[in-house]
Amino acid sequence: MMIRNCKALAAVAALVIAAPLLAGEDYGVDTAHSSVTFQISHLGLSWIHGRFNEYSGSFSIDSSEPAKSTFAFEIKPETIDTANAKRDAHLKSPDFFNVKQFPMISFKSTAVKAVADGGYEVTGDLSFHGAVKPITITLVGGKAAEFPKGVHRTGYSTVFTIKRSDFGMGKMTDAIGDDVYVAISFEGVKK
Repeated sequence: MMIRNCKALAAVAALVIAAPLLAGEDYGVDTAHSSVTFQISHLGLSWIHGRFNEYSGSFSIDSSEPAKSTFAFEIKPETIDTANAKRDAHLKSPDFFNVKQFPMISFKSTAVKAVADGGYEVTGDLSFHGAVKPITITLVGGKAAEFPKGVHRTGYSTVFTIKRSDFGMGKMTDAIGDDVYVAISFEGVKK
């Protein structure tokens, strides 16, 4: 019985391979193994945490020429979830996200450069609430794995801050903070 378990464990371990990425590898974001979360201050007393439940993305990694790499991400603000239905409805209203007029948040890279430990510094345009602003984020990670067999993956994470008032969402900044702390972690499946 123990030998079978060891063989099964060895078989799973053989599927997870830390191999370097090759030039021009294209990936689609696997939303089952990714997340888009945020936190914002309430009255300077506590933090409200939330997430977006629907998003998509794709990226291309060229490890030999990182400047040729690209990242694109889209988030549906209609799917905001702070575990409070009344608050979520207010956040979707014209007071905040105005999801009927602005149904998508998007990010598209304009420049990519390699940083330490397999990460990337990515500059791109964030389109949010009718405004387009350049932001720079640092992606960490970049390990590669094959799981299940034949499915090649890689993943990255980032944490960054935006000012919601920079994107036309300046209501109630005295009660609800202006700084929004965003955390995105995503796995991509090789196309």
